[in-house]
Amino acid sequence: MGTGSPRILIAGAGIGGLTAALALIRLGYDVDVYEQARELKDVGAGLNISANGNRVLHALRVLEQLEPLACELRGKDLRLWNTGRAWRIIDFGEESVERYGYPYLAVWRPDLLGVLAAAVRAEKPDAIHLDSECAGLVQDDAGVTLHLADGRRVTGDALVGADGVHSTIRRALFGEDRPEFTGIVAWRASVPMRLLPGHMARRVSTNWVGEGAHVVHYPVRRGEMMNFIGSVERSDWDVESWSARGTADECANDYHGWHEDIQLLIRSAPSLYKWALLSRAPMTRWTVGRVTLLGDACHPTLPTLGQGAVMAMEDGFVLAMCLELSDGDVPVALERYEGARRNRTRKVVLGSAENARRFHDRALATADAAQAYVDREWSRERVFQRYDWLYSYDVSRTIEWTRARETRAAARAPLPRSARPEARPSTATSAGIPRGSARPRSRAKRRAPGR
Repeated sequence: MGTGSPRILIAGAGIGGLTAALALIRLGYDVDVYEQARELKDVGAGLNISANGNRVLHALRVLEQLEPLACELRGKDLRLWNTGRAWRIIDFGEESVERYGYPYLAVWRPDLLGVLAAAVRAEKPDAIHLDSECAGLVQDDAGVTLHLADGRRVTGDALVGADGVHSTIRRALFGEDRPEFTGIVAWRASVPMRLLPGHMARRVSTNWVGEGAHVVHYPVRRGEMMNFIGSVERSDWDVESWSARGTADECANDYHGWHEDIQLLIRSAPSLYKWALLSRAPMTRWTVGRVTLLGDACHPTLPTLGQGAVMAMEDGFVLAMCLELSDGDVPVALERYEGARRNRTRKVVLGSAENARRFHDRALATADAAQAYVDREWSRERVFQRYDWLYSYDVSRTIEWTRARETRAAARAPLPRSARPEARPSTATSAGIPRGSARPRSRAKRRAPGR
């Protein structure tokens, strides 16, 4: 990047916004992030970061800071809602490292946010502006001006709306969206591991499945906490908020008759929160001129593939690469970014909705029917087809692939599979960011502390 490079404004200091900020700052861009919260904190919840997300964190040189705070998961188990019968459906651990080059981590959301924010501030101490609610924007051929709720105006060459599912930037570009209630209400809680029996402390992600409901739980914060997420089909609550509290009695009623492990998680939760799962059709366009969107602002997804945060991280990295490789032409860079991400994120949105139905199938009501259903839907071949395209994705190859696709399209020639982002990782570098090369095997195989 040369002198006179674009100044980038980012609305929202969540995981996607801070990933984009860090990638851009590391490339030498002047970046300012505007966050409406008065302090930089996130809700106390867990999330999964699969190999494709850890590939981004490694490229940004923050994976080593996150790993001591996380839990490296060994696998994913499926369990039947009432009997507790278990099936191992995915082996993570060494298999994730051997196949994809990176581990599968369970992290506490505030830990990831803290690592990203610290890295951004180490590069530019005043990059993150708190208590700065975004209210609107105006753009022309020369630049874009972000309007803040307190009357301030800030001008840049590009604006990135990373302001979440209720995005002000999306609304300014495209008007109000029309989400549809899925008929599913979700519960979340964080349970101190010391309150749970030893058999529940294993380093695995456990998916309990049953007719009309499911539960996922896994350890976070070095194994000190258990993250609990429940989803149940209900029609009496349609509030899309992560701060609405529920009661243990209400949650237990939703899981009446379920295994004692589930009852114990609910009883042991210091607090329980509930929110309605709303679906939105994948956007066909999310860039206008000098303004674009990323993460939940443009492709919010149900949590059933465990890819929401990872998609936002991929977005942020790819966006930075597109700006870096577009010779200062901001509109071209943003269109290229959208083109590189549209099909993949659409597939995640649709695949997550499909997985929600799979977890709640009526065949899971009885043990005999469940066995046949699991044999069919969670066979090793089916699971590989469902997840391999996600985990093998290499952000460093996306721009190479996009450019090759543009060149081939002009010549009307097919693109070789070896050129796609899911193919072998590239070891190229750009302005100090190592672009996707896998960690040395000796490094990659190291167990996370506390395991």
